[in-house]
Amino acid sequence: MNETVTIDTARGAVAGRFDEAPGAVAAVLLVGGADGGFDGPAEALYPTLAADLVACGVSALRLDFRLHRFPNDVEEGVRDALAGLHWLEQRGYARVALVGHSFGGAVVIEAGVRAANVAGVATLATQTAGAERVAELAPRPLLLIHGAADIRLPPACSVMLHRMAGEPRELVLIEGATHSLRQAREQVRARLLEWVCAVLAPR
Repeated sequence: MNETVTIDTARGAVAGRFDEAPGAVAAVLLVGGADGGFDGPAEALYPTLAADLVACGVSALRLDFRLHRFPNDVEEGVRDALAGLHWLEQRGYARVALVGHSFGGAVVIEAGVRAANVAGVATLATQTAGAERVAELAPRPLLLIHGAADIRLPPACSVMLHRMAGEPRELVLIEGATHSLRQAREQVRARLLEWVCAVLAPR
């Protein structure tokens, strides 16, 4: 079931789309880039991934940032992500994986550092600004996916964060893929689904 949700915060309302898997106890929170939206990169990857997750028994919450601007404010984005995590926690989701693209990559890294219910973090073509505390995610797993042909945020961004991060960590560089990762949509979709299912597997 796809549900439109509004999460009220002291700084304004955060809009979301919630795909619920019946009986699920784990969830994924997904955020896009600085321009927000619910679709994510790679030609609307997020709605497709949400449907994949529900079929595997994992719920998905896609969030739209309150602020849409360039450059955007990582701290404000983190507040939105934390509001989404709290919303999920109130509904019984004790374990949540985070996925973020571009600006959203830094957002989910910092939100993961701050939130105890985050089981792992995955980034897609992430920026480095705002992600300086990436090492503090450990021992929770980190997956960094980046297009080798990205000229907006070069793959060196993910390479640097991978070097800074603790274990377990994984770096995936995709030849021929640009910032949107559209050239590798199905590869990214499959890798994210595999990673999420492993991270959120019952302990």
